[in-house]
Amino acid sequence: MAAKVEPFWKRKSLAQLDAHEWESLCDGCGLCCLQKLEDDEDGSVYYTRVACRLLDLKSCRCSDYANRRATVPDCIQLTAADAPSFTWLPPTCGYRLVAEGKDLPPWHHLVCGDPDAVHAARISQAGRMLSETEVSEDDWEAHLIFRAG
Repeated sequence: MAAKVEPFWKRKSLAQLDAHEWESLCDGCGLCCLQKLEDDEDGSVYYTRVACRLLDLKSCRCSDYANRRATVPDCIQLTAADAPSFTWLPPTCGYRLVAEGKDLPPWHHLVCGDPDAVHAARISQAGRMLSETEVSEDDWEAHLIFRAG
């Protein structure tokens, strides 16, 4: 009987992941693509229901991932080197969980094999977001949904 091999996210450090493994940690929730507001007094970060103009509001995937930084210059590129700062990501985020030495949740596509499980589990905001093209930046505060942390 062959020994069970631990999944790559359990046996490798973030720095050891290849590009495909790194990208596959994304659970497809789209929460990192929601506009966020920072409290000037205490530095708290609040997520809004307002999504980046490139985010497909149903699939929670970037409509132009390869070229997104040309359209949205301040789009944040998540890298393993940035892992210590991932506290602004939702606690369900695969990147954040692995960076914190935690396992991926049962609904993560790498665990269950279903890329739509994140939506079925209602982790994503699929179908519940607004595009930033529809909401004035002055009105984002009216669309707060949760505090990061």
